Amino acid sequence: MPSIAPSVVRAGLLAALVAGAACAPARAQAPPAQPLDEIGAAAIAALGAGDAQAAEAVLDPALRLARCSRPLQAVASGPSTAQVRCADDPGWRLYVPVRVRRVADVVVLRSPAASGVPITADQLVVQRRDVGATDAPAFADPAALVGRVPNRALAPGVVPTEADLALGAPLRRGDPVVLVSRTGGVEVRMPGRALGAARAGGVVAVENPSSHRLLRGRLVAEGVVELLP
Repeated sequence: MPSIAPSVVRAGLLAALVAGAACAPARAQAPPAQPLDEIGAAAIAALGAGDAQAAEAVLDPALRLARCSRPLQAVASGPSTAQVRCADDPGWRLYVPVRVRRVADVVVLRSPAASGVPITADQLVVQRRDVGATDAPAFADPAALVGRVPNRALAPGVVPTEADLALGAPLRRGDPVVLVSRTGGVEVRMPGRALGAARAGGVVAVENPSSHRLLRGRLVAEGVVELLP
C-alpha cells in the first residue's frame, strides 16, 4: 500500500473540518433585548418625575432582558423606586431606582434653631437648593416659618419642613389650657391650668381650677389638653 505523506493527511483533515463547518446549521442568534432607555423612561414616568429638571433611572449597562411584545407596565414602589414589568408569558419584572433632581428657591436656616424655641426672621435665608430628595415639601416664604417652633434641634443649612415643626407653641407651667374630656362619644370642654411644661404630643399634669382636681392629659393642639382615661 503506498504511503501517504503526513502533510497530505493534515491538509485532508483541515479540508474536512472546513467542509463540516460549512454544512453545519447557522448558529442561533441571541433574542433581541429590551432597550434600557425604554425601561428607564417607564420607571421615570411611574414616579411622576417627568417634570423634574433631571431624572435618571439607575440601570446596569450589562443588563439584558428579553424584548417585551407588549407595552411595559410600571408602578411606583417607593418614593424613588419603580417596578417595571413585562406582561409576556414568560415575562419579567424589575425594580428600578430613579435619581430625581429638582432645584427650587427654599427657606434655609442660617443659624441653629433650638428645640421648643420659636424661629425668628434673622435665622432664615432663601437659597437655591436641590429638593428632589426631600420627602416633605419645603417652605418658599420665610414669613411662613417665623414664629414656628421646632420639635427638635435643627442645624444651620437645614431646609425645614412641616415634619420638623411642632403643632403649636410649647406649653409652660402655669399656662391656661382647655381641658377636653371624651366619654361615650360625648365631648366636654372646661378651663384648666398646666402644672408642667410640654410640647405637642407630650403628656402633662393639669389642674381643673373649679374642682382643684389634678389630672393628666396630652397636648393635642396649641393650648388644648385631651385628658387621659
